[in-house]
Amino acid sequence: MSETFDVAVIGAGPGGYVAAIRAAQLGLNTICIDEWKNSKGKPSLGGTCLNVGCIPSKALLESSEKFFQIQHKVSAHGITAQQVAADIPVMIARKDKIVTTFTTGIASLFKKNKVRSMHGRGTLLQRDASANLWSIKVDDNGAVETIQAKHVIVATGSTPRPLPFAPIDNAMVLDNAGALALTEVPKRLGVIGAGVIGLEMGSVWRRLGSEVTILEAMPGFLMAADEQIAKEAKSLFAKEPGLQINTGININSVKLSEDSVVVSYSDANNQEQHLEVDKLIVAIGRIPNTSGLGAKEAGLALDDRGFIVVDDYCRTSLTHVYAVGDVVRGPMLAHKASEEGVAVAEMIHQIEQGQTNPHETVDFNTIPWVIYTAPEIAWVGKNEQELKAAGIAYKAGQFPFMANGRARAMGEAVGFIKVLADEQTDRILGVHMIGPHVSELITEAVVAMKFSASSEDIACIVHAHPSLSEVFHEAALGVDKRSLHI
Repeated sequence: MSETFDVAVIGAGPGGYVAAIRAAQLGLNTICIDEWKNSKGKPSLGGTCLNVGCIPSKALLESSEKFFQIQHKVSAHGITAQQVAADIPVMIARKDKIVTTFTTGIASLFKKNKVRSMHGRGTLLQRDASANLWSIKVDDNGAVETIQAKHVIVATGSTPRPLPFAPIDNAMVLDNAGALALTEVPKRLGVIGAGVIGLEMGSVWRRLGSEVTILEAMPGFLMAADEQIAKEAKSLFAKEPGLQINTGININSVKLSEDSVVVSYSDANNQEQHLEVDKLIVAIGRIPNTSGLGAKEAGLALDDRGFIVVDDYCRTSLTHVYAVGDVVRGPMLAHKASEEGVAVAEMIHQIEQGQTNPHETVDFNTIPWVIYTAPEIAWVGKNEQELKAAGIAYKAGQFPFMANGRARAMGEAVGFIKVLADEQTDRILGVHMIGPHVSELITEAVVAMKFSASSEDIACIVHAHPSLSEVFHEAALGVDKRSLHI
């Protein structure tokens, strides 16, 4: 007799484990099924984000930034350092320890909240309509069990998009996992793709001494960002030693030898070029992971790009089956996945309580985006090109970090913050930042937009002095051309 649960979550990444915890908090008998194994072959919760994504990449970014600061920037503070060296294995070990702390932490949270954890690949089988139960097969390397659940949340995430003629071996050609596990600094590093992963991984190894060349297919740099932010970022990155960014690239071939990788490509002028590197990172995006889910057999609808089709409430084409995170439409961001997981768990609780009105949807327009380069880049809401394309009249206010006392004191006075507000109502439509610690500063903008604040609302709020947050305050003042310190 198979065990029966109120909720079965397939996938234990940021969408899945958060959904499982919230469902359990609401009194639902919950199981979370996950097949992830770490480099030692042991089950490890947290999905891509905690194991080979968000958390380990930030650990290495922090380590590499400290090394770079000591080498190139602390002398301006009157600090002299000699014989500075980077111990890469120690950095990797520190990163791994942080990962273990958080993945085992999820196991503790599951225990605290009475979430059952089950290792293996979860596959949808069939639904018994009379009993209102889904059957799910869980296969752990051939050890197969079947469980049943009233509701199923699919949170299987995404996997790196492959480049057909450059198969990942994580020895010479690396994906994000391989880029986080290098044991020495490659002298020459190539990166295909100038998205978030490519820029962040390129940043880590450039700071540690690699000569990094990034090849991007899109004709412009950071085309998802506000054009002015992207222009500023490219200008600042161009000044960094050991970093070259090429856009408008068409990769023709990738050939491996015993000790190098040669990338042949056509540049923006359609001229044939060759790049020889010691290691190559392929970061051309991610694709939804529905492998082994049994989508076709169960009748789960997928779109033409392989994403699970859902409505605004993350309901799929199957009764009482929901999907969240990277496996569905919308931005592939961990925090978006978590919020969808919470929303679905609360909606299931409402259903179990006999309520029919769905829970509030996740508003994609107030989801922040962050790129953890140096300087950092962050934004929320619409950018100028989107507002122009939609014919929306707007006002813009902008303020540079170079005019901010705290940024000057830190020695990080680069970049700016821009506020875009509706011309008639003054409601904030978008906020765009490039500069120090904007990954933290963007949250004030998210809160403002969530509560439909105007630029005047921000202008009227007292911001601590001296602080980086004053730049946001001054940019809001700038919407009405009344910034005070420039």
